[in-house]
Amino acid sequence: MNVATNLESSARFFPNKPAICSENVELTYSQLNEYVNYVATGLIKLGIQPGEHIGLCVPNSPEWIIFYFGVIKVGATAVTYPNVLTSAELATLLEHTRPRLLLTTSDKLSDLKHLKDSGVIEGIICLKDNDLTIESLMKSGNGSFRAVQRERDDTAVILYTGGTTGNPKGVMLTHENIILSSNTIPRYEHSSPNDHALCFQPFNHIFGQMHIMNSAICSAGCLELLPSADLEQILRVTERGRVTKFFSVPTVYVRLLEVPDLRKKLGRVNYCFSAAASMAKEVVERWKECTGITISESYGMTEFMPITFNHYYPEQHVVGSVGQPVSGVEIQIRDMSGNILDHGSEGEICVRGRSAMKGYFHNPDATSAAFWERGWLRTGDIGILDDNDFVYIVDRLKDLIITGGENVSPNEVERAIFSVPEVLECAVIGVPDMEWGERVTAFIKLKYGKTLNTGELKSYLKTKLAPFKVPKEYNVIDELPKSPLGKILKRELKKTYIDSKT
Repeated sequence: MNVATNLESSARFFPNKPAICSENVELTYSQLNEYVNYVATGLIKLGIQPGEHIGLCVPNSPEWIIFYFGVIKVGATAVTYPNVLTSAELATLLEHTRPRLLLTTSDKLSDLKHLKDSGVIEGIICLKDNDLTIESLMKSGNGSFRAVQRERDDTAVILYTGGTTGNPKGVMLTHENIILSSNTIPRYEHSSPNDHALCFQPFNHIFGQMHIMNSAICSAGCLELLPSADLEQILRVTERGRVTKFFSVPTVYVRLLEVPDLRKKLGRVNYCFSAAASMAKEVVERWKECTGITISESYGMTEFMPITFNHYYPEQHVVGSVGQPVSGVEIQIRDMSGNILDHGSEGEICVRGRSAMKGYFHNPDATSAAFWERGWLRTGDIGILDDNDFVYIVDRLKDLIITGGENVSPNEVERAIFSVPEVLECAVIGVPDMEWGERVTAFIKLKYGKTLNTGELKSYLKTKLAPFKVPKEYNVIDELPKSPLGKILKRELKKTYIDSKT
């Protein structure tokens, strides 16, 4: 078993179909597979063995995909690092997983020199401007190679996740994990070789790497690559009329709703998908009204991908739910002691199936804490499972605000604030308070040219929420801090706020 056989299969059956389209590069499946073989055989000449760690720390690009599959083809483990990390942050992750080789950009060479000199990294491969580049690596190889067969529970990839709970952890995903995920997603999204999937989500993240990239390769679709979520670039690509599948996060959908003639500018897009954070009901409804397309969602995490889909049968799409379990996945709702709760009860979502991660690299304590007995993974998300097995996510377990002894779901408060027409984005957090323990505090970004009376907002929220849930403080700000994926960084928001008060 080897994840790279998905690519080999698509290249065998659809050799002339486009696999990758970017601003400067277009590759068919035959060409992509050949380039991957050059990388794989080049790595073998460097002495790379199955099971060894090889790192990637470069922006989204055709080269990222080529190198990734080359690493996996030889049976090595691809360790994917965020390209936006500071040198100190990257050094911490490199020392943790210690890849033999690292693909990176030449501007990082000086920061990485001490790690190479100290033996943390054996060699550095650059996109260009280095003694060893991806081009010179490929020139040393050849275009014919078959993927090395591995055991189904061998680690294929390590992705780092910080989640919302502290230090990043290296999630070990096996060949079986990824093959199951990359086959399940196209099935539920009704994907075909004629689809063009727009991807501007970073490949080091589970959304970009598994949900978009690996699933598109598995279904022999084309990846339309963009380096970032720039609205002008996104609309320029969709207006060309090739993109059929649009993948993004809630913040981008909110901003696109402000674009005039949006339906026309989306071109041939007929499928829209959102991930990484809960989508407000109002956004789903406005998007449907504006474009005629329902925003589909699924539920998954780095440790288990995917868990649910909400739209295999479009007529059964339930706004507000992330859907029903995909084939082979079991779901339970449990209390904090691990007791199984009845349908309709609120508790932690726990899941079981062959897509569950192998564990956290070199972190047995965190791995043990992530599972209940018999392979039930704790997601850290609070949710409800209804009588029809539709899952509703209430909030992150660690994001709950405890104020005056009462539990407050930030997600619920944010939905109420977002229903106000002037609001573009919002985030609700709990900040330390002598009287309440935590004070419910709102941060709001307004739509362009709009103003907001916070006193009137508070009065409005009192009609929508229990008194203890209504924020006691309102901050109108220009921008909310976000990850490269577009997810609002509440920990950073909270730290900045607390630092400003000390």
